[in-house]
Amino acid sequence: MLGDFFTALGQMGDPRFRRVLLTGLGLTLGLLAAVTVALFWLAGWLVPDTFALPWVGEVGGIDTVASWLMVVLMLVLSVVLMVPVAAAFTGIFLDDVAAAVEDMHYPHLAPIGSVPLSETIRDSIGFFGVVVGVNLVALVLFFFVGPLAPVLFWVVNGYLLGREYFQMAAIRRLGREGANRLRARHSGQIWIAGTLMAVPLSVPLVNLLVPVIGAATFTHLFHRLNGENRQGAPAHR
Repeated sequence: MLGDFFTALGQMGDPRFRRVLLTGLGLTLGLLAAVTVALFWLAGWLVPDTFALPWVGEVGGIDTVASWLMVVLMLVLSVVLMVPVAAAFTGIFLDDVAAAVEDMHYPHLAPIGSVPLSETIRDSIGFFGVVVGVNLVALVLFFFVGPLAPVLFWVVNGYLLGREYFQMAAIRRLGREGANRLRARHSGQIWIAGTLMAVPLSVPLVNLLVPVIGAATFTHLFHRLNGENRQGAPAHR
């Protein structure tokens, strides 16, 4: 698994990797900026210009204060939302990462068509919802596990990342049912690999690279478990 990870890391200079990463980040920043502007305008529209307080009288500028409070709120929320939103956007283009890996390391494989965009978007939205939901539950549990909180974070997200990225890599070659069967046979190894991917999620900025690195790593893992030989490396079942 470490070999899969370092092989994927060595390909980070690939232009297709950079394009997927920058596209995901660009869409994420654009969305968060648009939501911030919308909340700024909405707060100014809903909150009255002045407000009467007992013994004080009319107080002005309330709408301006409310609007800027919305901006501050979104800046704080962006720290939390940046990674899952970026992962959701980047997930739409991860098929390009898998294709780049196969072109470089598995050129003997027959070319395949791309996964339909509608199916990719559906899977990305579903994964985003599961990640947010499970991490909200884990956030509550953090208060009860004390110093083991980082371990819980890695284990929970490791399962989710392993499931998502292995499914993404396998479904291209085996279809959904075949991917499910192969994942079920190697669920333990996939979970461990996903946990290794989850560790960088704890590191700011580095966590933005996880979707691309994860997709490349699990493409190698899939082919290794499926018995495909990487150039210069033996295959293992």
